[in-house]
Amino acid sequence: MTDQEILEANKAERQPVECWTRVMGYFRPVSHFNIGKKSEFNNRKWFVEEKACACSCELRKAG
Repeated sequence: MTDQEILEANKAERQPVECWTRVMGYFRPVSHFNIGKKSEFNNRKWFVEEKACACSCELRKAG
């Protein structure tokens, strides 16, 4: 069964998800954004921060 077939089979059980984001120091639902803010939100670049490397701590101890 493909992903699309699974989604169609479970369509009646699915619920919409409310996406919230932080804007100017507080959280707001994206659905309440005006057209310009929605466009700006869609153009954002997403990234994942990596953990700090343990080797940098060892370099400080050696120095």
